[in-house]
Amino acid sequence: MDLVSIIIRTKNEERWIFSCLNALYTQSYKNFEVVVVDNQSSDSTLNRIKDFPVKLIKIKKFIPGKAINQGIRVSKGKIIVCLSGHCIPKDKSWLSNLIKNLKDKSVAGVYGRQEPLSYSSDLDKRDLINLFGLDKKIQIKDSFFHNANSAFRREIWKKFPFNEKLSNIEDRDWGNKVIKAGYKIVYEPLASVFHWHGVHHDMNTDRAKKIVKILENLDKYKKKPKSNKLIYAFIPIKGKTYKIDNKHLLTYTVEVLKKSKKISKIFVITDNKYTANVAKKLGAEVPFLRPKFLSESHISVVDVIQYTLEKIQDLYKRPDYVGIFEEIYPFRNSKMINGMISQIFSYNYDSIISAKYEPRGIFINSNNRIEMFFDRFMPSKLKSSKLHISLLGFGAIVKTELIKTGGVIGNNVGFFEVNNSFSHIPIKSRYDLNLFKSIIKNIKMIKN
Repeated sequence: MDLVSIIIRTKNEERWIFSCLNALYTQSYKNFEVVVVDNQSSDSTLNRIKDFPVKLIKIKKFIPGKAINQGIRVSKGKIIVCLSGHCIPKDKSWLSNLIKNLKDKSVAGVYGRQEPLSYSSDLDKRDLINLFGLDKKIQIKDSFFHNANSAFRREIWKKFPFNEKLSNIEDRDWGNKVIKAGYKIVYEPLASVFHWHGVHHDMNTDRAKKIVKILENLDKYKKKPKSNKLIYAFIPIKGKTYKIDNKHLLTYTVEVLKKSKKISKIFVITDNKYTANVAKKLGAEVPFLRPKFLSESHISVVDVIQYTLEKIQDLYKRPDYVGIFEEIYPFRNSKMINGMISQIFSYNYDSIISAKYEPRGIFINSNNRIEMFFDRFMPSKLKSSKLHISLLGFGAIVKTELIKTGGVIGNNVGFFEVNNSFSHIPIKSRYDLNLFKSIIKNIKMIKN
């Protein structure tokens, strides 16, 4: 009876990990070890695995293929099993049914059935029922392989370790390689697990775009050529820029934008002479003072940017992209700006808009009618759909053609998730300004 090493990747799996491990340690096949590869779980995951004799390794940065490889390297078994931390083996024969097909040396890997739970969403139920059927399959040309519930021999892994650079579908990439090498892949429906979410994650479009990009390039992991696209950053300001401890609020935004080598020019669009002079001293372009009608309450930021583009077209080279950054967000950093630029190039978005993920339920009062937006009564970390609050002024990058038509969204829009708790706090009033000054003062006291 060969030793089997079961690799489980986890991150905040407190709801599932006990059930997962409990089902493992009641299997009829007893000769196995468990290696948990944890990615900085902040819930009670690590406490719950203490009840079981598992080997634990901790990682700081999660790359799916690399995490599996790390787990395998510290394991000892001739047979490797990959199991998701939120998959629960259905019966005591799961492990024996999963590995029995590996006796055939022409088989590179086996993946088992995944069944939804009663409270899985309808979309996830549809995905799992359609994709993981009741008939066993031997794949000769089809490279589909799903490692949430899978097995392969160590000798195969040594020839074909998982790709440590891919952000998604490292299992499909692996399947593609072993099929091309002449091996078979087996789908074994008798090795079934319960899996609460589907393979398409409730039709998450951002995830889908990433996966499509990888699928389109399975055979050509080439470095993308550097983009020579021209980007102008626009900072729209009404009135006089605030001052904080002898440093203007505008300075924070200009300094961060200057650190990004991908931005060619920085324009400050202001209706105030004092602000214009401050901007020029900071090295920003101020080609004109913004007319009064562009500071009316009914005028949007997009109107201001559109007007500016038309005004400067004879003075400056036409940009490919326009960045929108208001001065009211002093906690930005250049890493975030470069990240947005990188994403819009990588996925050829029409626009990318910064947004804050809101895990809590949202209520909308429209004409005294209350609408509720939330994803079932589940812990926020387990929700499959995401609500994002737009932070257009914090940062947005838009194709110039789209701005000219008066829009910022387009047909292909991306969201850049802002995770820092402070960075998206705006300074919109004197009260906000005084609060910010107090924070700065306290930070200085702590440093001293």
